[in-house]
Amino acid sequence: MDQPLRRPSLYFEDLKVGDVFLGGSIVLSEEQIISFARDYDPQPMHLDPKWAASGPHGCVIASGFQTAALAFRLFYDLGVLDESNIIGIGIDELRWHAPVKAGMRLRSKVTLMDKRESRSKPDRGIANWQFTLIDDEDTVLVSYTDMSIVRKKSPDAG
Repeated sequence: MDQPLRRPSLYFEDLKVGDVFLGGSIVLSEEQIISFARDYDPQPMHLDPKWAASGPHGCVIASGFQTAALAFRLFYDLGVLDESNIIGIGIDELRWHAPVKAGMRLRSKVTLMDKRESRSKPDRGIANWQFTLIDDEDTVLVSYTDMSIVRKKSPDAG
């Protein structure tokens, strides 16, 4: 995994709608794809090179669940939410736009779409993120929205 420069942790009041965060990159090997599939998504298109060679993609492809997790990991490795993330509360609109094959360089792009203060707890807010996993040509391979609870520096800030 290619590690980007870590950023300082941001808190709710530091985040601005429209902020874009570009994560590092990773190139999955066929072995990594098969290993994940063996444990979590044992469909033949992810697991069996011989079967996949005669399938629509001509080779094994990564599980969509693996690619969605990678989009998150590449973002989280930036350090943006190291100190402020409280918990994720949901994922919506998960889409797999194109297959991910071994040898592709994958990067994450995460945009803050919206944020609002918590109505019940003044020390936090809710952030809505758009996650995408892209290749070197900026083709969107995976996308989803994520909602998380983010700590404030101070309960009165916002």
